[in-house]
Amino acid sequence: MKKMLALMLALVMVFGLLTGCGSGNGSKDAETTKAAEETKAPEADTTKEAVETEAPAEDAVKLTIWTLAGDLKTFAEKYMEEHKNVTIETVVIDPGEYVDKTQTAILGGDKSIDIICGEPQMVGNMYDAGLFADLGALGGSEFEGQIVDYVWDVGTDADGVLRAISYQVTPAGFYYRTDIAEKVFGTSDAEEIGKYFATYDGIIDAAKKLKEAGYRIFASDGETNYFSGDSAWVVDGKLNVDPSRVQYFDFATELYQGDYTAYAAAWSAPWYAAMAGPVPVLTADSDVNVWDGDAFAEATEGYAQTEIFAYGLPAWGTLVMRDHYGDTKGKWGICGGPSYGFGGGTFVGVSELSEKKEEAYKFIQWMLSDETLTWWIDKSEGDVVSKISVLEANKDFKNPLYNNQSTYAMWMKLAEGIDYSKVTQYDTIIGNKWGEAIGKYKTGEMDKKAAYEFFYDEVASAYPELTIERTLLED
Repeated sequence: MKKMLALMLALVMVFGLLTGCGSGNGSKDAETTKAAEETKAPEADTTKEAVETEAPAEDAVKLTIWTLAGDLKTFAEKYMEEHKNVTIETVVIDPGEYVDKTQTAILGGDKSIDIICGEPQMVGNMYDAGLFADLGALGGSEFEGQIVDYVWDVGTDADGVLRAISYQVTPAGFYYRTDIAEKVFGTSDAEEIGKYFATYDGIIDAAKKLKEAGYRIFASDGETNYFSGDSAWVVDGKLNVDPSRVQYFDFATELYQGDYTAYAAAWSAPWYAAMAGPVPVLTADSDVNVWDGDAFAEATEGYAQTEIFAYGLPAWGTLVMRDHYGDTKGKWGICGGPSYGFGGGTFVGVSELSEKKEEAYKFIQWMLSDETLTWWIDKSEGDVVSKISVLEANKDFKNPLYNNQSTYAMWMKLAEGIDYSKVTQYDTIIGNKWGEAIGKYKTGEMDKKAAYEFFYDEVASAYPELTIERTLLED
């Protein structure tokens, strides 16, 4: 089991794979996956949400958490239930603003923040800026060897100092409706459905069959962002556009132009609603506001309806499904995609300026206990945790949300082929530019050659130090 888990060392998806490599999402191809797609907390806002209980005055402790993930509010509530002398104020900040706000506050001398977070693509710069305290010195070293390897690696800085730990691992997969699968494909078995999703051509084939039967394969073509290729964007100082990236370029265009989706942008009102049942079918040039649920319902009254077959999300997608599946509970399965994908993950540490470092570490220590993580599995309905002992104890867990599928076994299988060494510091921007090029081509704004040239120009401008051979323009 330990060896199997060691294969999960590369589950840290950079933002470029999360959104940039994708092809856009909504009507008119607005590249508005929103900052929420950078995280597993799309509902995050910038309001302070203090969840407090009365504490004895003589030993009362107040902690403040700044987070981009709503999960931390849930953990805080549970912690206060078990520790009556502690109150916790949880400040949830929009992911797109989180790093800037946190860095400004701490470097500005704010000592009121005790616990801070970050996602894999963020934490390196946050370590360099000196935002995270030495977690190892506070006791975090006790978890060495107990946590999935990649989580430990991401939590350490360039000097090997432990700064943060995540309670989860995040391989990506396709969540699909088992009832629709039975009707259209004659089976809902994850291995059989996975054969369709194993290649880009297979996905298009499935999309055609689903459309003929009155369904749409995805709410948006952005559902394939996590599976846009797992090659490194830069190799030995040279831009690397792997053939699989070019295949994805053409695939995303066909998916969009073939009307195989409902053109509902990720994290929008119809995107969430489609988890529970039918939604209106939009068109590529629709100007309907998909972000306001009431306005969307009014504007689409009388539209033809469809049901969505699948969503592409990391393991934390179970949290999203849990909150939105409605009457489809128990009618979902999970399978892999055409490439290995991963995304997000909340890494938790202590602020360097906190005056309550020991108390803050006790919270993190509690989060990583077997008892708490087992509780979290039940609460989240299947989030994949990072502690090896809990993974082993739940390897045969059958998730009722997913038709009693052994979801942990599936997630661990999806983790086996991911290679973290392919992740580079360039991925965010280069991936974004590739996604923009796809968007310009598939919507007809540019022909393919012009879109490629746009991509090369943008990368050259962002990274003049890279060697760029414009081979795609030679075809």
